[in-house]
Parts: sequence; C-alpha cells; structure tokens
Amino acid sequence: MITVDSLGSLCPQPIIDISGEIAKNPLESEFELISDDPATWPDLQAWARMTGRRVSQLEATKFLIRIS
Repeated sequence: MITVDSLGSLCPQPIIDISGEIAKNPLESEFELISDDPATWPDLQAWARMTGRRVSQLEATKFLIRIS
C-alpha cells in the first residue's frame, strides 16, 4: 500500500495528489490518502464514481482507495 500525504492541502489538491500517485504506480492495488481538507471525502466519492475506483473512509483524515 502506498500512502499519499496531502495534509494541509485544499481542494482539489488531494485528488490531484492521489491521481498522480496512481498513475505513477499502475501495479499497486491499494492507496491510502491522508487529508485534513473537509471536502476530501465528498470529492473522493465523486472521483470514485467517475473513475471506477472504490473508496472508504478509515478515519476522519484517512481514506483507502482500491483499484479494481
């Protein structure tokens, strides 16, 4: 699992960060995103619907992204 730290970044930077990391690591199936921006969870849900990814919120600032 690859962890992407976007603490302190505001929308849309956490989505840009995780998208870039997925593009750099196409064989990885799980990514953890750490973000304290309150818009991250709704943004991730919309992004997941558009990209076919699965996301879950692990904690208030931790999110798991799974690549199917």
